[in-house]
Amino acid sequence: MPVPRYTTEQILAARGERNDVATDRPYAFLVERERAASGDIVDVATLFLTNRECPFHCLMCDLWKNTTRESVPPGAIPGQIDHALSRLPPASHIKLYNSGNFFDPKAIPREDHGPIADRVRPFAHVIVENHPRLVGDDVLRFRDRIAPATFEVAMGLETIHHEVLPALNKGMTLDDFDRAAAFLRSNGIAVRAFILLRPPFLSDAEGLEWALRSIDHAFAVGVGCCSVVPTRAGNGLLEELERRSEFAPPSLDSMERVQAEGIARGLRLRPRDARVFLDTWDLERFAPCPQCRGARRIRLERMNLEQVVLPPVSCPVCLLNS
Repeated sequence: MPVPRYTTEQILAARGERNDVATDRPYAFLVERERAASGDIVDVATLFLTNRECPFHCLMCDLWKNTTRESVPPGAIPGQIDHALSRLPPASHIKLYNSGNFFDPKAIPREDHGPIADRVRPFAHVIVENHPRLVGDDVLRFRDRIAPATFEVAMGLETIHHEVLPALNKGMTLDDFDRAAAFLRSNGIAVRAFILLRPPFLSDAEGLEWALRSIDHAFAVGVGCCSVVPTRAGNGLLEELERRSEFAPPSLDSMERVQAEGIARGLRLRPRDARVFLDTWDLERFAPCPQCRGARRIRLERMNLEQVVLPPVSCPVCLLNS
C-alpha cells in the first residue's frame, strides 16, 4: 500500500494556535548534562531561541508553536542569548536551537552572526540546528568566527525509509543529507542527526527497524551523535492521522530497544565518538505504568550519559498485564 502524501496546505490547515512568545527572550532555556564526543560528561547551556517559523513545513513538526510569523529584528537573537546566559549557571558547551534553521537569514539575521559569535566563543563547543539544504558558506564563516570553540551542526535525517521520508514534506532527499554531512565533516565540523522513532505510516516493529537502519546510515556518512526522537502527536495533522490509523506513537519497549541497540551499533561503527541519545522529554505519555516508569526513566537517562546498555527494568505489574 503506497504511503499517502499530504500537502503543505493540508499540514497548515490542521494546525491549532501558536503560543505567545516574546522576541526579547528565548521561549525556554536550561542547563543539561550530556556525554560529549570525548566521553566526558559536560554541562550544556541549551537555549530555545524565539524567531520566525521554519520555511519547511514538516508533517510531524510542532516546533512552529513557539515561533513568530515575522522575522525578528537585528539584535533580538544576541539579546535573547544575553537574557538566558545571565540567568543560567556556568556551562562548558552551548546549544542554540531555534525551532528551525540557524542559517536561515529570515530566522536569524546574518548581521547577528558576529554578535552571536562573540557571546558563544568562550564556550568549548557550540551546537546549532540547521536544514541540510541550508548548509553552505555561511556555516564556514560562523565556524571561523567562533574559534577556538569547536562546532557541531544538528540536522534532521528523520528516516531513510524511501517512501516515508518524502511523505514528511521535509523538502530534502537522502542525498541532500549525505552531501551536507560530507561538507560539514570535510570542513572539520561535527554532525548530529535527529532520527524519528516510528514516524507516520509505520507499525511499531517497522518504526524500530527503520530507526536502527537510519542510525546505521547516519554513522556511515560521518554523523557522530544520533538523537532519537519518539514521534509525538500535537501538531494537528498527526491527530488526524491517528484517527485514520496512519499514525500511532512508539511503544516504550521500542524506545528502550532503539536506545540499547543503537548504542551497541554506534560502538561498533564509530567507536571513537559514537553516541545515541533517546529523547526522554514527556516520557510519561509513553510509559503508562506508574509502578515502573520512574525506574525506566532513570535507566534511559543513565544510558544516555554512560553510553552502555544497562539491564532492563523488571516490573511485576507489566509482566502480569502482558
